[in-house]
Amino acid sequence: MKTILFFIGTRPEAIKIAPLILECKKRKDIRIQVCSTEQHIELLHPILNFFDIKPDYSLQVMDTNQTLTSLTTSLLNKSGNLLSKTKPDMVVVQGDTTTAMTSALASFYQQIPIAHVEAGLRSFNKQSPFPEEANRKIISTVADLHFPPTQKAQDNLETEGIVKHHPIVGNTVIDALDYGLDIIKNKQSKEIVNFFLNKKIDTTKEFILVTSHRRENFGEPFKQICNALKRIALLYPDTRIVYPVHLNPNVQNQVYKLLDNQSNITLIDPLNYPHLIYLMKHCKIILTDSGGIQEEAPSLGKPVIVLRELTERTEGIDAGTALLAGTNENKIVSLVQFLLDNPENYKNIAQKNNPYGDGKSAKLIIDYIQKWLK
Repeated sequence: MKTILFFIGTRPEAIKIAPLILECKKRKDIRIQVCSTEQHIELLHPILNFFDIKPDYSLQVMDTNQTLTSLTTSLLNKSGNLLSKTKPDMVVVQGDTTTAMTSALASFYQQIPIAHVEAGLRSFNKQSPFPEEANRKIISTVADLHFPPTQKAQDNLETEGIVKHHPIVGNTVIDALDYGLDIIKNKQSKEIVNFFLNKKIDTTKEFILVTSHRRENFGEPFKQICNALKRIALLYPDTRIVYPVHLNPNVQNQVYKLLDNQSNITLIDPLNYPHLIYLMKHCKIILTDSGGIQEEAPSLGKPVIVLRELTERTEGIDAGTALLAGTNENKIVSLVQFLLDNPENYKNIAQKNNPYGDGKSAKLIIDYIQKWLK
């Protein structure tokens, strides 16, 4: 029996790794181990609970006023110590977080094979997203198996000389979305509706969902985004803007200062995964700098306005499921008007096929890993 160790540190990682763990649970010849580094401790645990994943190990790396350097050092040391004790047959990392990069590097140092899920994404600018662009290139250098979600991601790998063990598999975030919506439909729908009604959010009426938290948007870019949201709220007084605000003080301080007094803007605490995908399913459009939401929204028929100057998920832009606004106030307002003032524009985007997958990625990945390990 082969042992596969999954490293999870952040909420997006947990969402995208969960389908792989659930797929492994169906198979009798795989021993599953899960390590939670707790890089995003407050946001991570609810996701693990939702998918009924109980970590075998916890590294508890977060500390107050932690720098990226100290976080990286702590993760590398603690993941290395864990690997020395557990000696798995394969380590699986996802995406481009500091958890993924350090656990891949620690595995490489101990000659443990590494599978990289969501491989090959590139913005071609090491400062944006920071530090994720550098993280994922480091992982690609040391990984043994690469699982690009799209043709473009595979092409990026091949340009860098990675021409073996890199099948296109789609993105596991679609698997997670399908699984999550089924749970909500069967068990949690009434509770979620009441949750939002208690916050005076009526999901049967038109609303815009906003998520924005990326490091490269701190400062003036966030000011531009908030000014755009205020103008949109004034232009569309009957449309509510719902913004779950990230806990980072760099986000909280600016958002609450600029938007707290606008009557049709509702600022709420970060949402658990089921509540977030419920809002995604019922909103009109989504404004986001989140990578995962860019991938999920097309499966729900929701147009996305991307609040980033660059996106490594260009497939959505190319396919017409997303519009790139950057952080320019006027551009953001203009694109919202483009969608809300012209039903034909909205329909054209909402009906596009999702370029990121069909919900069957986890099976493809675990099949390939099992075959490789034999």
